[in-house]
Amino acid sequence: MMNRRRFSRWLPSHERLREHKALRPLAPLLGNPALWHLNRRSASGAVGIGLLMAWIPLPCQMLLSALAATWLRANLPVAVSLVWLTNPFTMPPLFYLAYQCGSRLLGMPPVEFQPQLEWQWLMGVMQEIGIPFLLGSVVLGLGCGLLGFLTVRLAWRIGVQRRWRSRQQRRLEIAQ
Repeated sequence: MMNRRRFSRWLPSHERLREHKALRPLAPLLGNPALWHLNRRSASGAVGIGLLMAWIPLPCQMLLSALAATWLRANLPVAVSLVWLTNPFTMPPLFYLAYQCGSRLLGMPPVEFQPQLEWQWLMGVMQEIGIPFLLGSVVLGLGCGLLGFLTVRLAWRIGVQRRWRSRQQRRLEIAQ
């Protein structure tokens, strides 16, 4: 299991995040120390927020993730970083999965289409696939967010228990 210090090296600093153009409106709120601590509560909340927001098909995912992390006092760098699960390379297959999920939940047969990089095509196809796509995005976002939250909570607890047992075992060995 990765320790906290090693994980913290990968995360952007709070100065760097304050300077990010999408997060400038939040600059006054970013001084809260609770947003930068990495503990079980803040890390699990941040993973849940980041994974949920990654499925939101809007260009302001980072800002939404930062707002949610600020409001819920979750670790801001983790929440904002996880939004990049959906990037230009992963977005097409993940959003297609969201559409398929929404279609099945609504009992609608999936529509076959060929993706094109044109605004008019996008607006036309969204009239057909918009509702299943948005439903699938919400369902998968909530599912991934909850699963990520619970996984971090469980992994953190297991890590603490292992370290506690290890310390207890060393104390017993020293005592003998």
